[in-house]
Amino acid sequence: MTVALFPAAGRGRRVGANKNKILLNLAGEPILLHTLRKFAKSNMVDYFIIIVAEREIEEVAEILKNENLPPYKIIAGGKERQYSVENGLKSLPKDTDIVLVHDAARPFVSVDTIEKVIDTAKKYGAAIAAVPEKNTVKTVENGIVTATPKRENLWAAATPQGFKSEILIRAYEKARADNFLGTDDASLAERIGVPVHIAEDTYDNFKITSKSDLKIAEFIMRGEKL
Repeated sequence: MTVALFPAAGRGRRVGANKNKILLNLAGEPILLHTLRKFAKSNMVDYFIIIVAEREIEEVAEILKNENLPPYKIIAGGKERQYSVENGLKSLPKDTDIVLVHDAARPFVSVDTIEKVIDTAKKYGAAIAAVPEKNTVKTVENGIVTATPKRENLWAAATPQGFKSEILIRAYEKARADNFLGTDDASLAERIGVPVHIAEDTYDNFKITSKSDLKIAEFIMRGEKL
């Protein structure tokens, strides 16, 4: 069984909202719905776990009640994204083979990317959606550039990130034992020595984190309907 976790327990402050950004409307419907529908289009994803703030569980249940989705559950998250995913891992069905973790605020992920991540995770154990970095990136200390890494070696990580369930559970157990907070799920797998493979993504799969992102997303949705 392949299970998709959607950590979405944060607030929408950077978007300028006073509630969870995944509940904000995009083309007239919550961002969350657009994201879940993409995963529902893949017959390779068997089960959803949607992770939101406890106070939002009833609202999300109401939003999803008439949706044609795979079997799912809605659970409460934690103060940090990592703690929300950890709660999701504790709720996995016993026959889970592959776990996907996807930012619920990335509604433009493609079905092709989702399935490439699943296939790569099945083959190698750990995989992330990522794209080659287009910009020149600098390392900086105290406001001064210290290095310019070779762009051909740089990839921008996104989600979904996929793992054999035992690998991700072990990575999270180690992070908990070490009181370590990572920047993404792959960073936890890297810490326990698991090679993480790339599943090449598209540049459309951006995360809605700011007001300008939301405006761009609205523009894209209008364009898709023309």
